[in-house]
Amino acid sequence: MFDSVLIVCTGNICRSPVGERYLRHLFPKKKIDSAGTRACTGLAASYQMKEVAARYGLSLAGHTGTPLTEDKLNQYDLILAMEKTHIFHILSMAPYVRGKTFLFGHWIAQQNIPDPIGYDDAVFEAVYQLIAQASQQWANKLNSTLSWRNGCL
Repeated sequence: MFDSVLIVCTGNICRSPVGERYLRHLFPKKKIDSAGTRACTGLAASYQMKEVAARYGLSLAGHTGTPLTEDKLNQYDLILAMEKTHIFHILSMAPYVRGKTFLFGHWIAQQNIPDPIGYDDAVFEAVYQLIAQASQQWANKLNSTLSWRNGCL
């Protein structure tokens, strides 16, 4: 059972905050946070991503960057990485978390969720849509797992 989820990207100012807030909306009783492999502590979410998310009713207000640490990896039941390079980074820090680490885009055809930083608003929009699709797929899979487990007890 997954009671806590950590979402990982590079800077923790764009992709992982959206994934975090989206999954929090879908699982309000779960502990869901985000971190970045190269995050600067306290850096606010990307202005462009804040605007895109707000158009869909998702607020990134108050989000600040959090660096990924081995201690943080130990605190979560499920770790979702935006790119395969993030998984390599995670496993280099804590190889024993392999069994609970997956790509955020695991259940959608687009496995890696690309970094939109440095691109125009259309790319931010496309990345937001990928994160929304992947979040919905994770919710479907986790809910069906929970239903199956509850039915077998």
